[in-house]
Amino acid sequence: MKSTDRSRALRSSLLAASCALVLLAGCSSTDADPAAEPTTSPEEVTIAVTPVTTTVVDPGSEPRRVLSFETPDENDQNGADEQNVDLTTTSTVQQQINNGAAQDFSSPELTVPLSASTAEVATSGEDAPAGTTRSIELTIGAATSPDEGLTDALAASEDSTARLSTTDSGAVTALHITPAEAALDTARAALERSFNAVVYRSVSFPDSDIGVGAVWTIDQQVQSGITLNQRTTVTLRALDGDSATLDVAITQTPESNVWNLPDNSGTLNIASYTYTGSGSVDIDLARPLPVGGSITASGEQVYTDPDSTTVLKQTVGDSITWDAR
Repeated sequence: MKSTDRSRALRSSLLAASCALVLLAGCSSTDADPAAEPTTSPEEVTIAVTPVTTTVVDPGSEPRRVLSFETPDENDQNGADEQNVDLTTTSTVQQQINNGAAQDFSSPELTVPLSASTAEVATSGEDAPAGTTRSIELTIGAATSPDEGLTDALAASEDSTARLSTTDSGAVTALHITPAEAALDTARAALERSFNAVVYRSVSFPDSDIGVGAVWTIDQQVQSGITLNQRTTVTLRALDGDSATLDVAITQTPESNVWNLPDNSGTLNIASYTYTGSGSVDIDLARPLPVGGSITASGEQVYTDPDSTTVLKQTVGDSITWDAR
């Protein structure tokens, strides 16, 4: 393949794949038809979630106990775990190929009002991955964004629903999203990005006794174009009854030093890769979702083409914030 043809092919592939390299990233093609009619997708979307491995580094001070989320008794009708919370997510992706102009594939900030409740699920059901004991049922309110076009597209998504399958420890085992019948694909994709953030920024507890000052790690693979090994280090900063404040630190490293581009269009070498984040989360074990807190992550990556002098540089970042209503 000629050098110029190879460069064009790589640019096309990188445009298609750039949105996959950061957890919340989304992209739009400059070649899209501005007059194209938006489409709807009413079907439920089920997204598999990779399992987590939790390791206690320090059990913390006495007194210690096992921390796990409460599941309401099916006969309890007092709605104790019902919760209203605002989920806000952001994503930035800046990309540069060789010395070309930087391109922005960032996604608009999105705030999603959620109403949540917890139900017990059968662990033997075909829709319940191993270890699943809880189902967090979510109803989506009137989502908004500083991008007026996205806010308009989101209007038809109100009353869409989602469901998180989880363990008692809080580990998410599956994500299900059911768009409202009139939901537009642009809004559906934006909501999927936000819920992916919920999944891969969630914090689970170890199954052993811990106390204030406890430290544990959560290891999980993130499939985002490249297979990434994500380690979340959690510190139990405060504990008052069922209310816990957790400090969170995140690192991601690629499993391989080679990126296989989509559609069999070649490979890139991963010359360097950094991605770290931190924040804090407030948890109430009687509530399905965090009651407050935020986590922000960012990094830079450099990829090189083994068959040419093409270099791809990316600066990426994302954040997730929980606000009780």
